Amino acid sequence: MWRFAIVSIISLLSCSFPAFAQVQCIDADGEAAVVNGDVPSARAEAVSRAKLAAIEQTVGVGVNAQTVVQNLVLVDEAVSRHLYGGVTTFKMLSQKSEGDLVSVTIHACVEPAKARDAVSDLALNNAVAVFVPVRKISASGAVQGYHESSGFSEEMIGDLTDRGYTVVDVAPTGDVDATSIDAAIKSGNLRSLSSMMCKFLTNVVLVGTIEIAVSTRKGGNIGFGLNTPFHNVTARLNYRLVTRDPSGRIVILAAGSEQGKGLAGTMEDATAKGLRNLAAKLKPVIADRVARHVKASAKMVQVKVDGIRELGENFAVKEVLQNIAWVTKVEEKELGRFAVGYPENTIYLANSIAQKSIFRIIDFSANTITVQYTK
Repeated sequence: MWRFAIVSIISLLSCSFPAFAQVQCIDADGEAAVVNGDVPSARAEAVSRAKLAAIEQTVGVGVNAQTVVQNLVLVDEAVSRHLYGGVTTFKMLSQKSEGDLVSVTIHACVEPAKARDAVSDLALNNAVAVFVPVRKISASGAVQGYHESSGFSEEMIGDLTDRGYTVVDVAPTGDVDATSIDAAIKSGNLRSLSSMMCKFLTNVVLVGTIEIAVSTRKGGNIGFGLNTPFHNVTARLNYRLVTRDPSGRIVILAAGSEQGKGLAGTMEDATAKGLRNLAAKLKPVIADRVARHVKASAKMVQVKVDGIRELGENFAVKEVLQNIAWVTKVEEKELGRFAVGYPENTIYLANSIAQKSIFRIIDFSANTITVQYTK
């Protein structure tokens, strides 16, 4: 199986490209380090990076792929073939070598739809995109529109991150409109979320909208000639936690409504308490649904380990495999043969194995990874 080394892949691409229906052409640069004096390999890698840069510039930039997987060194043949299929033609404009670095400039023509399909194959089942805007309120309680970042989102993101998930906070990117999300939730038409999933390389999205209702304002009459010393705020949430099946159809993992209350001397503090109370109620629900999804998504990958000669080595290798992130189980089939439960694209498992100093990747495909045990 063909493979090649690359330090970082591509900034994420959008799934919807109405403005890029035709092939787009652009000049792009790439560079690579010369390892062990192998200039031709460095030049080939530099050209590959220039192609990726052309795709990135033509289609658009989202979040850097390093937030998805660190130090990715393996690229599956099917993904790379489709990815470079997105570059319809290219020609070398210039190349130069300076010390241990090769730099190139190419003129590349990109077909965005093909590039989109290739990059979407790299989505993570354990990554969650979060976008839950809040309707802002003034000190008087007047609705002022949506505020796309809130204490609620921060609480949810922090909890999911602590549990080991890769989390994307969509709000700071400015790529998603709160009004359109609100309309999608109310209408039940969630197809627009497919674009968000592809853009941020995630297969799970938590979306919703929160409305702030002021039950009682500070100084309000509560009867018997008494005035309340606090603002009383209720934060009401409508949300959907969704994923997509292999055919691309949106599947709802969880949905519902929840509310949290806050009582404080200022409107801002009361609102913050209401949002924290709301997050406290929802965190265990979302964590449970995401965990179930990851477990259900796990498939068995055959890992063949050459070089194992005795039972003790077999046990040692099994322990290493079990400790790889997101491996759900490891079954010993025979000496040097294991069935590994894994919820992600096999490329990520191969990459994780390659990072272990005792292994060297020999070959891998969608269902099988072959490695050399180097002790």
